[in-house]
Amino acid sequence: MKKLLADWKGYLMSGISYMLPIVIGGSLVVAVTKILGLCFGITSFDGYKTGFWAYVNIVTNVGWTAIGLLNLVLAGYIAYAIGDKPALAAGFVGGSIASSTQTGFIGALIAGFVAGYGARWCTHNIKVSEKYESIKPLVITPLITMFLVAIIMAVALATPLGLLNKALLSWIKGMVSGGTNTVVLALILGAMIGTDLGGPINKAAWAAGNVLLVEHIYTPAMITNVAIAGIPLGYAFATTLRKNRFSSELLDAGRSDWFMGFIGITEGAIPFTLVSPLKLIPLNMLAGAAGSATAILLGAQAKIPPVGGIYGFITVHNGWAYLIGLLVCALIIGVGAPLLVNFNESLSTEDELDDTDDIDITFE
Repeated sequence: MKKLLADWKGYLMSGISYMLPIVIGGSLVVAVTKILGLCFGITSFDGYKTGFWAYVNIVTNVGWTAIGLLNLVLAGYIAYAIGDKPALAAGFVGGSIASSTQTGFIGALIAGFVAGYGARWCTHNIKVSEKYESIKPLVITPLITMFLVAIIMAVALATPLGLLNKALLSWIKGMVSGGTNTVVLALILGAMIGTDLGGPINKAAWAAGNVLLVEHIYTPAMITNVAIAGIPLGYAFATTLRKNRFSSELLDAGRSDWFMGFIGITEGAIPFTLVSPLKLIPLNMLAGAAGSATAILLGAQAKIPPVGGIYGFITVHNGWAYLIGLLVCALIIGVGAPLLVNFNESLSTEDELDDTDDIDITFE
């Protein structure tokens, strides 16, 4: 069992190592353009159809496109670590399905392992004559593994996770309309943001806040903004406070998280959380809940539609309370994460993956 867990961790770290440049590069592009806009008092580029800011908006969307590849790359290279190149196709497809069905990074993990082990099984158990051996990784393995991914990700998981998303959304709307204590609501929404970091539970909390904006109920959106920005900031704090507990790759990710926290992208916490999900997901939930509840307890209120990120305090009544909530959220993770987990492990895949099994595209 120990060996199996060690193998799984190795596959996971391989996926993370390929994913990090996507997340870091995309987030930095978005951050730079957002900061440029803020220098001129612009918080959204959506209304600009022509001129300089329209081009800035295009560049911003390129950054968001890169961040949107997170699940695809993670699933693809987890699959690659397990099943080598024949697993890549199904892994990429599974990661794409995870994004389109909003199953988040948890869905991407499942897809990567399904594709990887499916490809490994095909490699070791499907026998063809020597004449056709070269086409097995090009035709047979992708066919079987994509069927597996389609059945598990698009059929088995998409519907229940979608229903869960809708149920949570309805529940939160009911809480707000029923006049539930705002602190309790903050605890729940903040914890939900910290669960799957862009997955269905996170998105349900975020969607509830944003759906209610049209009804002129702004506080739930502000509550989620605290956790969305505070959680990646927490890992930025952690890599600053305890550098010796982090690998060089994760130190780079931590530097990126200053920007991701500044503009409010929870996905910045994913590379860290994946190192030890069973320990860090509860910590993320605790931090998100505590930070959001602190902001409410100190009197933060949203009387106009709130803006996300650190600079969102300018749209909040008692903005200082919003900032303190962010700080509480960030410090819980910044202090707690290095105590719970040693992140100082190499993410290099050079020793685990080699190119000796390159696909020979020869049909002779």
